[in-house]
Amino acid sequence: MNGTLTFLIFLPALSALLLLLEKNPKTVRLFALFITSCELAISLLVYWLCWRGIFSGRTLIKLDYPWIARFGIHYALAMDGVSLLLVTLTALLFALCVLVSWRQVNERVSLFHAMLLFLETGIMGVFLSADLFLFYLFWEAMLIPMFFLIGVFGHGRRVYSAVKFFVFTITGSLLMLLSIIGVYIIHGRETGVYSFMLRDLAHTQVSPVVSGVLFIGFLLGFAVKVPLFPLHTWLPDAHTDAPTAGSVILAGVLLKTGAYGILRVAFPLFPRAAAAFLPLIFTISVTGIFYAAWIAFAQKDMKRLIAYSSVSHLAYVVLGIAVWNDVSIAGSVLQMVNHGITTGALFIMVGMMDERMHTRDISAYGGLWSKAPAMSAFFLFFILSSLGLPGLNNFTGEFLILTGLFRAHPWLCAAGFAGMVTTLIYLLSLAQKILFGPPKEYRGFTDLSGRELAVLIPLAFLVVFIGVYPSALLRVLDTPVRDMVSAVSINPVGGIMP
Repeated sequence: MNGTLTFLIFLPALSALLLLLEKNPKTVRLFALFITSCELAISLLVYWLCWRGIFSGRTLIKLDYPWIARFGIHYALAMDGVSLLLVTLTALLFALCVLVSWRQVNERVSLFHAMLLFLETGIMGVFLSADLFLFYLFWEAMLIPMFFLIGVFGHGRRVYSAVKFFVFTITGSLLMLLSIIGVYIIHGRETGVYSFMLRDLAHTQVSPVVSGVLFIGFLLGFAVKVPLFPLHTWLPDAHTDAPTAGSVILAGVLLKTGAYGILRVAFPLFPRAAAAFLPLIFTISVTGIFYAAWIAFAQKDMKRLIAYSSVSHLAYVVLGIAVWNDVSIAGSVLQMVNHGITTGALFIMVGMMDERMHTRDISAYGGLWSKAPAMSAFFLFFILSSLGLPGLNNFTGEFLILTGLFRAHPWLCAAGFAGMVTTLIYLLSLAQKILFGPPKEYRGFTDLSGRELAVLIPLAFLVVFIGVYPSALLRVLDTPVRDMVSAVSINPVGGIMP
């Protein structure tokens, strides 16, 4: 099974090269759908094997070969329950994005799907890398295809938004690179063995000052990608001008790489520095929850509103990681999956409306329920999921995060709960303006097609399934999360652990 990880990573990239040679749009779409479906099938197979207990333990599958041995660089991949869930989410959303783009993208079809598949390779590589050099290569590889997806296939100020996205993320990446080089050199001088392997670097002895500087480099690199307040300003523009598939991938999985980096790299490598910076992380996260919710309420563009809601929701994820107990971390990982499903579905539905009305302005809609009841029902359903209605998926993740917060800091739990109330206000306001009230004039507006139902039904099923049976996901998280918490000691009160 070791070759499974390599296959998951590089199958999309190799297929993308073939797509660039194909000119028939129908063939391109079918081939892209086939490849993304294969990725989804493989990830689901691994998940099923894990569920049956055939794979167990902290690491389900691992692969380690010396690559550039002179510099301690390994081609090292690993999958545990955390990365398994994120890989499966990635595979699902990419397959759905091909269906979503079936009629929306009619020019440069080969290039569009090739960029989509190249992007899938980069994201899969980030979630599966166990070597920090390899992790950084895939981290950078994500930027280029997303830049083209926004800049070439977007609309509005697409070039401006693509450049802004690239400048913000590359700046954060360069800061992270400096920290990678720093910890690599310090570890080599300390042990005499130069290595980029995460398991080796986790035992590096670093002075408090140097540890703090290196931790800041990693934190800034990941915070830009999450994004955390006040480094979030690139996200609304990128979402607004990206094509629907770009927005789905951006919100569904690309942002999760930042939270994943904090969980997998920053905190385990520098636990003492992480403990010292906890008050700052708490403050930024709580501020982001309320600030993004307030700004979302004032938006007139549906995409920008959902983009700001992502900033608010992912601040909860970072809070759960920062508290660093098994309940909060499990909730944060589960919420990454939930947010990808629900927010991805909302962006898909906004794209469907925009395809019919050629506008995302909230004031252009009203009384949609009487015109397209099926579309309206799905839209309301995903809004209720996003605001955390009990019985749906987001409620479970938020409940676990708040429970973990209460165990460590009751005041953080209170702030988080208050943030959920603000989320309820702007999302219900959106639903009321779009679905109810006096109906607007919808010329030629049709309800959901069979293809669109095929995209939305699996997402709706997952919303209910995770909401009523979260153990299906929490079971594979139990061992890796417990091992992570026991291996890394972080003082939840602040300061530095002895």
